[in-house]
Amino acid sequence: MEPAQPADRVPADQTSPENSPVEPALPGSAAPATAEGRAAPPTAEGRAAPPTAEEPALVEPATGSAAASGLTETTGAGESNDVGETSGAGETSAAREAGESPAPPAAADSTRSERSPKDMAISLLVLLIPIALLLAFYRGFLGGDQATVVDPAPALDSAQAAAAFPVSQPAGLDAGWRTVRADFRTVEDGSTLRLGYLTPEGRGAQIVQSSVPPERLLPTELTDQGQPQGRTDLAGRTWQRYTARGNEQAFVLLEPDRTVIVVGDARDTELRELAGALG
Repeated sequence: MEPAQPADRVPADQTSPENSPVEPALPGSAAPATAEGRAAPPTAEGRAAPPTAEEPALVEPATGSAAASGLTETTGAGESNDVGETSGAGETSAAREAGESPAPPAAADSTRSERSPKDMAISLLVLLIPIALLLAFYRGFLGGDQATVVDPAPALDSAQAAAAFPVSQPAGLDAGWRTVRADFRTVEDGSTLRLGYLTPEGRGAQIVQSSVPPERLLPTELTDQGQPQGRTDLAGRTWQRYTARGNEQAFVLLEPDRTVIVVGDARDTELRELAGALG
């Protein structure tokens, strides 16, 4: 009894090729393949050569190393793609956590720069209206434009108590005259009483009574621009007219124990009235 042939082996044909019937090759048909998987070359008579008695070629399965190599390449490509996607996602997430945001579109800047002059004028009015209301309230209800009236009595009392010079107080002035300053000071060379007034027309005038020598007092009060302009009689006394700083003028009364100066930017008639009120 013959041993069983393996399933992957084909028994060789024992029939002689010379006695085997040969079918003519059809036009356009492929030549029969040999046991090695290649087409048999045609014979000199135009017929395909008969298959050889060699065993058919065996196809061996891929070895473990080759399969592992292919799996490694596939796995590596997959891992590379996954790592690239994970890295990109991680960078985007890190940028979000850092507080970075994409740049705003250019359309926003162009819209902001297209504000019309009308819009800017409205914005300016919104700011100016509250300021105007506050200013009106300050002037109308709080008397912001009105000068603060002071009581000259304390300064007069201090000057009289010091007895540095005879103290005179204006008398008989109109109700429109307002006292806005009154102070008495003692310095190294003497003492000075200063009374400041606003005239009925709202101009400034001042009475200075001092025991400081005239050669030092006049340059201080009238500056170096003060120059005598002649004499004038007021309320029975002879006063000397002087120029003063800017548009001011002055009347000066020189006495042995004191010097009296009436100076200001008030009108000449108002200054004369104030000087005559001293008696």
